[in-house]
Amino acid sequence: MEKTLVILKPDCMEKGLYGEVLGRFARIGMEIVGCKMMHLGSEILREHYAHVADKPFFPEIEGFMSSRPVIVLILKGDGVIDRVRALLGPTNSKEAPAGTIRGDIGTNMMINICHASDGPDTAAAEIERFFKAEEVFG
Repeated sequence: MEKTLVILKPDCMEKGLYGEVLGRFARIGMEIVGCKMMHLGSEILREHYAHVADKPFFPEIEGFMSSRPVIVLILKGDGVIDRVRALLGPTNSKEAPAGTIRGDIGTNMMINICHASDGPDTAAAEIERFFKAEEVFG
């Protein structure tokens, strides 16, 4: 069984769409094995977005992602990484088809409801970044 990390972003929280998103994950058979609400500060955001932390647009990402608490999840299931990413749709919500989470309720490239790990190595690193071993239940 594979695991992935998902962050319900500030726009998801602000719009009260967390129930809708969690329901969609549940309907495709994903099991929550870790879940917490947290405020993302500069240190964890710089680590999480290290690949773009030196770019001129990073302050906008940091401002958005730290604007309100988020829900961070670990989902577990067969093929969970690819299945979650397919359910989310493309990163840019404007390009995401209807029926995907981002296509139905996202706004744009950054304001796109959720972050999800893009591969097994990324998922393992992100899970370790956001969760202690004793916070994972499966």
